[in-house]
Amino acid sequence: MADLNVKIPSLKLNDGTPIPLLGYGTGTAWFKSPDDGGIDRKTVDAIKTAIKLGYNHLDGAEVYNTEPELGLAIKESKVPREKLFVTTKVITNIKDIPKAIDQSLKKLQLEYVDLYLIHQPFFATSDSDLQTAWAAMEKVKAEGKAKSIGVSNYLLPHLTATMKTATVTPSINQIEYHPYLQHVGPNGPLSYMKEHGIATAGYAPLTAVTKAKPGPCDDIYAELAKKYYVSEGEIALRWGIDQDIVTITTSGKEERLSDYLRAMTFKLTPKEISEISQEGKKKHFRGFWQGKFDPNDRS
Repeated sequence: MADLNVKIPSLKLNDGTPIPLLGYGTGTAWFKSPDDGGIDRKTVDAIKTAIKLGYNHLDGAEVYNTEPELGLAIKESKVPREKLFVTTKVITNIKDIPKAIDQSLKKLQLEYVDLYLIHQPFFATSDSDLQTAWAAMEKVKAEGKAKSIGVSNYLLPHLTATMKTATVTPSINQIEYHPYLQHVGPNGPLSYMKEHGIATAGYAPLTAVTKAKPGPCDDIYAELAKKYYVSEGEIALRWGIDQDIVTITTSGKEERLSDYLRAMTFKLTPKEISEISQEGKKKHFRGFWQGKFDPNDRS
């Protein structure tokens, strides 16, 4: 286990809010059924471990059903609220966002979140649905219940529809992002986001070194891991961070979380970043929302 005392760098969002470039996710590995009930101490302890190691960016969502665990972990950690960056997302109660944020804050035992996201756009049957939801998000920000607001899993058409009536530009779009899904398809949102100052957050950053193996990035990951004396996973994290992508990862293992922080101790060269990107474009792999896309759609 790496014995590190590193500071996670931040990116300034378009509203001036700094967001740590590495975040700890409380979804995938910790997802709870709504019927589970009660507090899952294993989840609480895992989040507390992450906080202890220095992960001050904590990424949650109402649909994960772990907001009570996240709130309890924050409380038990005794870390001052202002030193943490807390994200949650709305989708279960998307038709009543004012109620949703109040419920989330109650579960989190917080007065505000740092970032509030619409979890996905697929609830909408029209542009109007997207625009109505975004107007409600703008009110959440105006009321001080979220410092920043954004979206998740939005493609180009969802962003353009939202922006037609928006008075506040989304701060960020959290999407699946790794070398085998760089959103280069016709509906890919990245160029539009750059043009409008919308930051990118990437979840599933380790895909190319885990469930999408074997693949064309295997050799360069192995070569760079050897060069920098780190794991291939840390190369994968650094590839995102070096592109100013807010990178969300998770683990229930303290040793692995500690080792991931070694990604803060080096930087890839522009040539290395480009090489990973180019090799990644030789394969397409989508780990989430496959049912919403044609198998060959790289958007």
